[in-house]
Amino acid sequence: MQSKLMGCGAVLALMAGAAWADGHGSLAFAPGEGGFTWDSYEAFAAAHDLTGQSISLTGPWTGNDSDLVDSVLAYFAAATGATVEYSGSESFEQDIVIAAQAGSAPNIAVFPQPGLAADLARRGFVAALDDGTADWLRSNYAAGESWVDLATFPGEDGSDGLYGFFYKVDVKSLVWYVPEAFDEEGYDVPETLEELKALTDQIVADGGTPWCIGLGSGAATGWPATDWVEDMLLRTQPPAVYDAWVANEMKFDDPRVVAAIEEYGFFARNDAYVSGGAASVANTDFRDSPGGLFEFPPKCYMHKQATFIPTFFPEGTELGEDVDFFYFPAYAEKDLGSPVLGAGTMFSITNDSPATRVFVEFLKTPIAHEIWMAQSGFLTPHKGVNSEMYANDTLKALGDILLGDTTFRFAGSDLMQGEIGADAFWKGMVDYTGGEDAASVAADIQARWDSIQ
Repeated sequence: MQSKLMGCGAVLALMAGAAWADGHGSLAFAPGEGGFTWDSYEAFAAAHDLTGQSISLTGPWTGNDSDLVDSVLAYFAAATGATVEYSGSESFEQDIVIAAQAGSAPNIAVFPQPGLAADLARRGFVAALDDGTADWLRSNYAAGESWVDLATFPGEDGSDGLYGFFYKVDVKSLVWYVPEAFDEEGYDVPETLEELKALTDQIVADGGTPWCIGLGSGAATGWPATDWVEDMLLRTQPPAVYDAWVANEMKFDDPRVVAAIEEYGFFARNDAYVSGGAASVANTDFRDSPGGLFEFPPKCYMHKQATFIPTFFPEGTELGEDVDFFYFPAYAEKDLGSPVLGAGTMFSITNDSPATRVFVEFLKTPIAHEIWMAQSGFLTPHKGVNSEMYANDTLKALGDILLGDTTFRFAGSDLMQGEIGADAFWKGMVDYTGGEDAASVAADIQARWDSIQ
């Protein structure tokens, strides 16, 4: 194996060219250079020779994201001598089901929704990961037990197994603000939910409007409110309550869920708190809703939304300068730690092979994360990475939120049955935002769930 590693940079680049003969290009960063964790990569390369073997992957990433995942896969190819092929599809969810049923699934499928992976695992189309992977995640991922729980499902025989490895994560528990506007008014970034509510009242007392909120999203109108409710449930109840709610083991109209909906209503149903008044919330497109942050004088001072929202900020907005974010804080009095709501993609084995098992081991190496971190749009809870490798300070700060969380939970609406999470829940939040009673709305959603059991 020494011949594979001698002259590390030149040899690995040469091997990448051979294994990556379909024109995907050479390695993005020369091995041995920069602050990457090359020692773990070299150890992985020394332990695995897959010359002549191949693996295939499919997932939701297309365009630039496809190029980025290719840039990571190139290092696996270089380290092992394997040939690797990734194909992305905008209709991944439909395509993977068809391929699995036809017996033509790729070795690895990258699932954005754990629920779809769970369904295929129950039908015998996904293989459980090796023993020890769950323990590795518990030890090496921040809030590791959360990641194990999210990827543990019953298999075809009914027994639970770990069916996925989460890689590339998004954070939803964020509040965006303009630092200059805060500085001019002397506002401090709140560190607890109690302080956030006090700041909300202070902004009103000073003659301003604290929040911009918009639920409009075409046929998906209402989904931003589901994120609010999910975050509020994680800040008012233990994670086990959240899990029971998502699985419909605890009813949607349970008083604890109703209280979380009303916590969202504290912000969204108060005319003084929201730009345009409470009546505007359901009718304001979520893509337009942060615009008030950038008005002069500000039409609002805060906007709660996930990591993707800068896409809809005014052109030329500089993250970290013109606009920044803070963690949507937890209640100090509840003592529930620092929960984070988010989403992410999960690598699962849909066509087993020895080389595929080695690829899952590759995902454990810091370099498999750092290569994408150093480019664009990638966050990881891997505690072994060099967080200085994030492409910019904003990504690093987001990564630090993941590393500092005590609980991570996937967006509940994405885990529920589609008729609930992607329909009844959305519509119910529009109704509640418009003035309907939280308990009545929750009871209607539960009735819908009961009707499809």
